This record gives sequence, structure tokens and C-alpha cells, in this order.
Amino acid sequence: MMNNWKEGLRRHWVNVRGQKLSRRFLVLESDDWGSVRMPDRTSYKALLKGGLRVDACPYLRYDTLATEEDLEALFEVLASFRDHRHQHPVLTANCVLANPDFEAIRANGFQHYHFESMTKTLAAYPGREGAFALWNQGRREGLFQPQFHGREHLNVARWMRALQGGLPVVRQAFDLRLFGISRTVCKELPNSLLEAWAVDRPEDEAGVNQSITEGLQMFHQVFGEPAQSMIAPNYCWSPRHEELAAAAGVRFIQGQRRQLPAIAGEPALTHHQGQRNALGQVYLVRNAYFEPSLYPHSDAVATCLARISAAFAWNRPAVVGVHRLNFIGALDEENRRRNLRQLRALLHAVLKRWPDVEFVTSDELGRCMTHHAAFLTA
Repeated sequence: MMNNWKEGLRRHWVNVRGQKLSRRFLVLESDDWGSVRMPDRTSYKALLKGGLRVDACPYLRYDTLATEEDLEALFEVLASFRDHRHQHPVLTANCVLANPDFEAIRANGFQHYHFESMTKTLAAYPGREGAFALWNQGRREGLFQPQFHGREHLNVARWMRALQGGLPVVRQAFDLRLFGISRTVCKELPNSLLEAWAVDRPEDEAGVNQSITEGLQMFHQVFGEPAQSMIAPNYCWSPRHEELAAAAGVRFIQGQRRQLPAIAGEPALTHHQGQRNALGQVYLVRNAYFEPSLYPHSDAVATCLARISAAFAWNRPAVVGVHRLNFIGALDEENRRRNLRQLRALLHAVLKRWPDVEFVTSDELGRCMTHHAAFLTA
């Protein structure tokens, strides 16, 4: 009973402050597209056999590059629904533009970091050769809208120090083309390897800043237009990173209510829906979640609907966080099947309960908040 009360309070508390809208907008924000996590089932089994409990971390158990089959199944579900404007539900697909170049790093004795483009990575993995073409098809059909999640989902300085120090688990994972070992399964790691923009030492800062600037340039080159919005890996970023993004045209900052500090000494910050920073960028705060792979023992549909309901009750947009791993079947096909059934049930329930709902992307929501004042309530 107490847990239910606390959950209800959290659902409403995140919506107390923020910009009000007279229309019901729903955004699906999905992170990690383009990033290698678990390379394949063979690597998973090898790590498990070696004593690393990768089965204890949902990302290591389910998440990998989306196959053509994964994308086709996801797009089929999204395309089967339309709002009253005849728009499909659309994923704001937050992408990384690069992955480590394992061969080049090994060739130089782990002394220097090298990366390869996300498109090169996709082309090299079986079952993903046509994945990028499907991304573009999804863009054209209004189902898949890429936005910026970083050059890579990796803290390069931390990873390279772990490799140079010969940390056995990290080297074992490297040999299997895996960098995303989580602290859930490797307590020897002092900090997360996935907080890409965190700065532990002064000498690390230039590399982080370069990765952001370079990643945004790569986004423009790959997709033919600059990113309008971004989300920091692991919700960990600095005001300096907002400046770099603004210089590249990023106008909207996705995230949770709480911004984790990237640099020692900086405070953790909280944000509310529609808040603006000194640069005029708008914060888009996630106030709902659909994460059945992360929380398999909860009712993902009911929980998400309750959070959407709370957002609409406060005249806020519903911004739903849903990570890529929920749609991936390459490591466990039942994971994709089970979760797509639940996604279908969620979208059906949303349209039935709120027939005036409008499916939009993060950048569309941000533009509405900044330009369409007639749509805002007092």
C-alpha cells in the first residue's frame, strides 16, 4: 500500500511544474540506436560460461544492434495505429554515430582510441546489412526519427584506462567485441563505462568535448540535417555540453527530471517540462516509461498508462522513455515478441482512452512549445 502511494506521488510530482498545453501530445523517446551492446549470442554464452553474470543485466541479456527483422516487426506495430490527424506513433530514435574500432585499438597495444562509423558497424554485422536502409524507410514513413545520443555510448577515457590497466573482465569483453560491461555485473569497475560525457580528470575534458562536437557533425553528415534535440548518455551532462550542442543547432534537451553532474564539483540539477536554459534551449522531461525488459515483474502497460494519465491531468505532454532493448529479438526472440504485444496493447489503450491524442517526435514537441503559443494554456 505504501509503495502504491509513493508511486502515485512520483507520477504527479514530476508534472507539478512545467509548460501547459491545451492539446494532448505523446512522445516515444528511445535511446541507444546504433550502439553495439552484446555483440551476439555466442559472446553472451562465452561470458556467462566464464563466470560473468551477464544474465543479471537486462541490457547485456537482450540488447544488441537491431536486425532487419527487429525493425520490420517494430515498424509493423507502429504503422498499424494512427491518431486523429492520421499520424502514426513515431519513435524519437536517439542514436550514437560510432562504435569502437576494436582491431585498430588492439593493433596499437591499447594506447590510443579509434572508432568507426555506426553505418560501418551495421554493415559488418550479420542480419544488419540492410538496417540503415530500414532506418531511412522508417523516417520517410513517419515511424522513426533519429536524434542525437552521442558519438558513442562509451566513456572513452575510463575504458582505455581499464584496458591499459589490464582489468581482466574488460579485456575478456574486449576480446569478444564488447565494451558495455555494466557495474551491475562487474563490481571492480569504479565508475560506469557508459557515462560517455563524464569527466574524471582535467585532461579528459577535451576528449569529451571533441566527441560531442564530432558526433553532432557526423549526425548532420549521416542524416542530411542537424540534430534538433539530444539526450546525454546515462542522463549525465554539463552546462558546457549544452553550449557545444547549441553551437551545432541543438534546440531541445531530452532527459529525466534530474540531471546528473558530469564534472566533479558541479551540482546535480532538476528540470521541468518546457524550462529554458540561458541559451534558450528547451528541456523535455520524461514523465512516463515503457520498459518491460527492465522491469519484467511489473505491468508495463498499466504503469505507463498511469503515468500518461498523470501528465495529461496536469496538461503536460506525455514523454515516454522506452529503450531500444525492448524491441530486440536477436539475442532472445521472445523478448521482442512479448514486448511488441505489450506495445500494441499500450497504443490501443491510449487511443481508446484519449482519442484526441497526437503522436509527435521530441523536436516537434519542442517546436510547439517555442513557437505555437496559441496551443498553450495559462
